[in-house]
Amino acid sequence: MSVSTTLAEERIEGFKASLRGEGLRSGDDEYEAARRVWNGMIDRRPSLIARCAGTADVIQAVNFARANDLAVAVRGGGHSIAGHGVCDGGLMIDLSRLKGIRVDPARRTVRAEPGVTWGEFDHETQAFGLATTGGIVPTTGIAGLTLGGGLGYLMRRFGLACDNLLSADIVTADGELRTASATENAELFWGLRGGGGNFGVVTSLEYRLHPVGPLVLGGFIFHPLAVAQEALRFYREFTRTAPEDLTTYFAFATSPEGQPVVVFITCYSGPLEQGEEVLRPLRRFGAPLADMVSVMPYTALQTLAGPLYPPGRLNYWKSSFIVQLGQEAFDTMIAQFQLVPSPYSAVAIEQLGGAVSRVGAEETAFSQRSIPYSLIITSEWTDSAETDRNVKWARDFWTAMRPFESEAAYVNYLDADEQERIKASYAGGTYERLVALKHQYDPSNLFRHNQNVRTRA
Repeated sequence: MSVSTTLAEERIEGFKASLRGEGLRSGDDEYEAARRVWNGMIDRRPSLIARCAGTADVIQAVNFARANDLAVAVRGGGHSIAGHGVCDGGLMIDLSRLKGIRVDPARRTVRAEPGVTWGEFDHETQAFGLATTGGIVPTTGIAGLTLGGGLGYLMRRFGLACDNLLSADIVTADGELRTASATENAELFWGLRGGGGNFGVVTSLEYRLHPVGPLVLGGFIFHPLAVAQEALRFYREFTRTAPEDLTTYFAFATSPEGQPVVVFITCYSGPLEQGEEVLRPLRRFGAPLADMVSVMPYTALQTLAGPLYPPGRLNYWKSSFIVQLGQEAFDTMIAQFQLVPSPYSAVAIEQLGGAVSRVGAEETAFSQRSIPYSLIITSEWTDSAETDRNVKWARDFWTAMRPFESEAAYVNYLDADEQERIKASYAGGTYERLVALKHQYDPSNLFRHNQNVRTRA
């Protein structure tokens, strides 16, 4: 429902005046910039944007939206592939200016606000030699990634981002601020760790931190596409016996010179004196086009993928968990990547296991704990005239890989046209448990611009 056509002008102005932050409408100086999100495919125009300056503004915004039956989108880092942080019409609750971070080095914890990105988070925690699992693109927001699960280089050693969440403050659909933790609103805390933004607006997240770095061993190793078969077989065997302080991805990509390549992407966060030995088989495989692995600050490693996913490019993703990494899957991936229409597109196999698999399937709403690999197909291009071609390539690649994939999905990688796969993201009775939680905290589905768990009503 549109604010401008359904609400009296004085009511809108009253709401804007109630904010410590800003209320923006079309025509205001900062409106166009505020409505833009990372994925250039997304071009939506909210009727009203609440740029919140604190929790009180979030409460005002939630109450205003509920009272006036408005669609709500919640923006943290704005990095959702599906563009869930912005809606057409309705109210966009913009948290991007909530940047507070407080590290407690003695307790090895950190409390951060939802506008913080992983690059900002790592900058603060690494000042004390601490880190937790976070996204590998530094402009990704901490809140969205954590609430959906949270894959990253440190997951095999320390678990997912959501496994390191200790508590969260959340404004639920009734406008109440609640704290969720293992001892307070424990069922809500369970749901926040993998259930996405279905239950309210998170205004603060507290994480467990771990000693990491500040130096780690990692980077990219490039090989020509011609050796993809041998590289995939090596990758499968290498990752089967890798220690938990090593995470290695395998990717298909195009080099800056336009050459199709395969890439080992690796991060070793254990004792550096052991790292060279651990990585020696990987670095001695074949004849690399380039070996960029080196000792570097953890913060530097976390920024390496950033230039590959700049804001404004058009993106469409498909993903699944892989259960069979065998010869037929290798043949399929190679054949499909050879058809890639854009030099910016890539396909990655992400290594799971380790600490990820030691968390019980019922302990968090992220329940896909036993699967060893994730597959992500990131179709990325710049010319809107090429949209159909690039979307089709990603869909065709994913369809061809279905025989080797689980029915399960990872909610943070689901694009806007995959509502039917949301239930498959939650194994066993997880989805039904999330529905019950949704019915308790958001029975009218006020928070539906997300990977939506629908109420029983």
